Amino acid sequence: MNILPITGDGLLVHFLFSYIATMGFGILINIPHNALLGCGAVGSLGWMTYILIFHAHLGTMLANLSGALVVGLGAAIMARVKKMPMILFNVPGMVPLVPGSQSYKAIYNFAFGRNSIALHYLVQVAMIAGAIAMGFFLAEMITRMYYRIKGSVKNKAV
Repeated sequence: MNILPITGDGLLVHFLFSYIATMGFGILINIPHNALLGCGAVGSLGWMTYILIFHAHLGTMLANLSGALVVGLGAAIMARVKKMPMILFNVPGMVPLVPGSQSYKAIYNFAFGRNSIALHYLVQVAMIAGAIAMGFFLAEMITRMYYRIKGSVKNKAV
């Protein structure tokens, strides 16, 4: 996978393009305008997490899981701040993490009869999708535990 270096300008390019892509997808699916900046921030933070872990050579699956975890936690925070549903930030925020090139390569190779290569890419897509789902699941569990603990501490203080 050929990804720009994570030095100075490369990080800025990654941040800007993931921000623009996330906001663009938010516009495409009619996210309210007052949530678009938050969507961009959530998506770009998730992508930056992915890039940093990927360049640390810790694996694509861990990078996707961590990116989705950051997107999920960021979406929970933005939902509280903006008083809007979390899904408004989750869906556009995961767009940079979606394995589009692997999906394309799987379909392309299936179309040309290269089934073993296509299955290789299809397995990658399934594993990445699973890592993203697990990241969102972990983010949901963390936020639920946080608010449950916060609520029980608040009730004990009263």
